Amino acid sequence: MSESIAIVTGASQGIGQATAIRLAKDFSSVVLVARSREHLLETAKSVEAGGAKTLIIELDLAEKSSASIVVEKTLSTFGRIDALLNIAGAVPQVDLFDMTDEQWDDGMALKLHGARRLTIQAWPALKQTKGSVVFTSGNSAIFPKAPYAAVGTINAAIAALAKAFSDRGITDGVQVNSVLPGPVMTGRRRSYLEHWAPLHDMTVAEATERFPRDAGIARYGQPEEIAELMAFLVSPAARWMTGSMLRMDGGEVKSV
Repeated sequence: MSESIAIVTGASQGIGQATAIRLAKDFSSVVLVARSREHLLETAKSVEAGGAKTLIIELDLAEKSSASIVVEKTLSTFGRIDALLNIAGAVPQVDLFDMTDEQWDDGMALKLHGARRLTIQAWPALKQTKGSVVFTSGNSAIFPKAPYAAVGTINAAIAALAKAFSDRGITDGVQVNSVLPGPVMTGRRRSYLEHWAPLHDMTVAEATERFPRDAGIARYGQPEEIAELMAFLVSPAARWMTGSMLRMDGGEVKSV
């Protein structure tokens, strides 16, 4: 395998962890970025078992200085960046009329601005390798709702941001797309169901069973399924695809 370097943010759990492990098949090294060193070490073991080298960078991408640190450490270790997958970030699921300014700011700080800053910092290196960038949004970008307004609003902003980067990428030779996952069974989703169930007089098991039916889907997605889509987007087979919003949600969004 020739030298190729992918950066995966949010690599300590869920979709980010699954994506990092999947990319070990295609990249010689995977840079793992998240706040939890303990969980990053677990991811690193699986990535290395898959045949790739790893670099762990433990920091909070919501901090303005973090993006330059990630890029500097990656380039000083490997000398190049071939793919950047922006997966880190969770947005509070709070009602539109209850969410505070601070919660809005926190929701945007990591998932939107953290990804924006990191992409800008990595852009010169990506131009050199004719690399690829993936932003992670969510299918709620297509149907924002009042009970979790910030999720849909910030996801829509990320999808628009990815479009803007892809426009510049046509000139600079950098491929940029966004992925809009639907209900994926991650630790974060389990925590949400544990909070939601008692508010609706249900057990967690009942809430877990009911949600797919209410969403009009057959089942929850798995992180590994989204990881396969991520891997495709940064593969040579997808090279002509840029500026696209790829929704993978089990058919939850019924619009054309």
